[in-house]
Amino acid sequence: MNLLFVFLQGTTSKGGGSLSFLVMMVLIFAVMYLFMIRPQQKRQKELAKFRNALERGQKVITAGGIYGTIKEVKDSYVLVEIDRDVTIRVDKSMVMKDNSDLQQAK
Repeated sequence: MNLLFVFLQGTTSKGGGSLSFLVMMVLIFAVMYLFMIRPQQKRQKELAKFRNALERGQKVITAGGIYGTIKEVKDSYVLVEIDRDVTIRVDKSMVMKDNSDLQQAK
């Protein structure tokens, strides 16, 4: 942090300091986009695709941490069977993929 402060102080005292500051800010934004924003958008698209492709019998986890199997799919919610003859209605936006079977197979 101190090195960055010294570097910025040194470049702004010169005549061309504003150009180097602008280039540095563009580079910082580019790095943030490549390493933070773009991967998050990709994950969100994959999750939306998963939620739109939900089908009966698929294992899921709710946002509250409840494991279950989808019993019925509606437009805005799903019925999740968490035990024999025990079903709960969960909003589609609160359903995530259950990867426990994949982890146990390893």
